[in-house]
Amino acid sequence: MAHPSAPHRGSSPRDPAQTTSKVLAVLLLLVAGALVVTVLRQRTARPEVVYEPRAITLPSGDLGADEKARIAVFEAVSPSVVHITNISVRRDAFTMDITEIPRGTGSGFVWDEQGHVVTNYHVVQGGETARVTLADGSTYDGKVLGAAPDKDLAVVKIDAPPSKLQKIAIGDSADLRVGQNVLAIGNPFGLDQTLTTGVISGLGREIKSVTQRTIYDVIQTDAPINPGNSGGPLLDSHGRLIGVNTAIYSPSGVSAGIGFAVPVSTVNRMVPQILQYKRVVRPVMGVNLAHDAVARQHNVKGVIIQGVAPGGPAARAGIVGMARAPGGGWMLGDVLVKIDGITLTRADDLLQALDKHKIGDEVTLEVVNGGRSRTVRLKLEAAP
Repeated sequence: MAHPSAPHRGSSPRDPAQTTSKVLAVLLLLVAGALVVTVLRQRTARPEVVYEPRAITLPSGDLGADEKARIAVFEAVSPSVVHITNISVRRDAFTMDITEIPRGTGSGFVWDEQGHVVTNYHVVQGGETARVTLADGSTYDGKVLGAAPDKDLAVVKIDAPPSKLQKIAIGDSADLRVGQNVLAIGNPFGLDQTLTTGVISGLGREIKSVTQRTIYDVIQTDAPINPGNSGGPLLDSHGRLIGVNTAIYSPSGVSAGIGFAVPVSTVNRMVPQILQYKRVVRPVMGVNLAHDAVARQHNVKGVIIQGVAPGGPAARAGIVGMARAPGGGWMLGDVLVKIDGITLTRADDLLQALDKHKIGDEVTLEVVNGGRSRTVRLKLEAAP
């Protein structure tokens, strides 16, 4: 019989101290492992980078003199510049409803406090209404008061309070120089007022109007003029009007660095006539001119008078035109070779000279007929 205190076979006594030691050892291993991982992470982790705003190098108001000058011009003149939408009206054949259809957009500028706005003729051509938006965003329905299609100019009348109408300052296009700084303000692509700058790159250019008549003494500029700039002002560095932006030379239809403006000297002659007569009243001599090709065929230097208006200035001055020859051909009459001392080599030379005169002016002509030269003086009259 076994002793009652003897242990069972296969079991061993538990030692509390030994168990505690094992637990402590495991805990120490875990703590050590955590410390090792933490150290490794600290060694391999990149320090956090904090980005701060850059310091301002110069005060924002410290602008160059040329920048300040451009800003001053824009702020002074932009209230005079307007946005124009050409509106046509279409009536539905069945419902008889009237629909307004925008035909295109352009720019213009305030001429006076009576609500007269100057723009290009091609901007308002063919529309019933010219919707004018002033610089403050107010919009008015305008009426095309009159136009000079040969010069691509038109005047639109709006009924706006005089307090909203700031007329543009007028400059001089007679003393312009190639290389002179210019600024153009307009609404390209229907955007709000935009300023572009450049220089006068050419003077005395000629372009064709929508009527295919020549516009003379046109200003060429490299200031970008994009669609929507048409009718807007071309300004000198003092903010004075020197031209009306009218066309660009570009195969793609956007600015390619060659833009054209009708000179302010032409604008300042045409606009008062439009305001007074609703059209341009041109001074004329009362003659019909033969085509330049006829002069070349006859080896003639000058402008051939084809016909003379009965009772007109030229007829009263004794000028004669071409006449039928006995054989059925034509005989030359008078040939104009000079006007006021200016040599004439083509019909456009005479028209350009007459553009600079007004009704009632007296001109001196040098006329050749049959090899004999004579001087004729006549007074210009209004075109019928």
